[in-house]
Amino acid sequence: MEKKKKAKEQPKGILGNWIVRNLLLAVLFVVLLIGGASLALTLGTQHNREVEVPDFTNMLFDEALPVAKAAGVKLAVTDSGYVKGMRRNAIYNQNPNPGDKVKRGRVIELTANSRKARKIAMPSLVGLSTQQAKTELANRGLSLGKLIYVKDIATNNVIRQQYRGYDIKAGAMIYSGSSINLVVGLSPSDNKTYVPDLIGKKRIRAVDAIHDSYLNVGKVTFDSSVKNYNDSLNAVVYSQNPQHSRRPYMMGNEVSIKLTLDPGKADEAESKEE
Repeated sequence: MEKKKKAKEQPKGILGNWIVRNLLLAVLFVVLLIGGASLALTLGTQHNREVEVPDFTNMLFDEALPVAKAAGVKLAVTDSGYVKGMRRNAIYNQNPNPGDKVKRGRVIELTANSRKARKIAMPSLVGLSTQQAKTELANRGLSLGKLIYVKDIATNNVIRQQYRGYDIKAGAMIYSGSSINLVVGLSPSDNKTYVPDLIGKKRIRAVDAIHDSYLNVGKVTFDSSVKNYNDSLNAVVYSQNPQHSRRPYMMGNEVSIKLTLDPGKADEAESKEE
């Protein structure tokens, strides 16, 4: 009896208290619940799992599908336009752009080439920024030709819009695929940009990158591997002048490019850039 009494009188410790023990179990349950929910959310949204968007330029939709599947993205043709010489239904524009980082499973919106040019109304671009005007032209099936800079306090704001060297009014009917020049402002205090890296980009993407840096396309040449127009769309840049640089460069200047279908030339150029 004395031994049993002593055993009962021995301290049980903090875990021996049923109130403390239940509180600890409750805290553990909440932690596991929150952790499980966070894990499920991460898996469901594929948080931080980004993939690089491939370049679908000049591919037919059926040709682009396996490329998209391998990259972990989905495709949808949302619009059509006209690019002279490009095969019917070939992809010539996409959103997001090639090289952009997106979440796995993202739908890439494609613009395909229509069978023939159609008449469309010229949009009003005056007052828009260069980037806004470029987007509006693409949405209407038109392309940006040259950026013509003139002195103005508002850098890269559109002052006039031109077609074949003449001002064109909004609402005028022109064929899709037409090239539109933009007369834009350039302030002396805000007139510098940089030369983008074009090595390895297809022609259409290289032109986009040049315009996005507020520059113009200079001389475009192809090596002997490019035999026809379709080849020219698939060819990639292996040389550019001036070269990619982060040093200030005057807006409106030209960038000349050389293109090839020879993967060896492009790889060699990329290795030199690195």
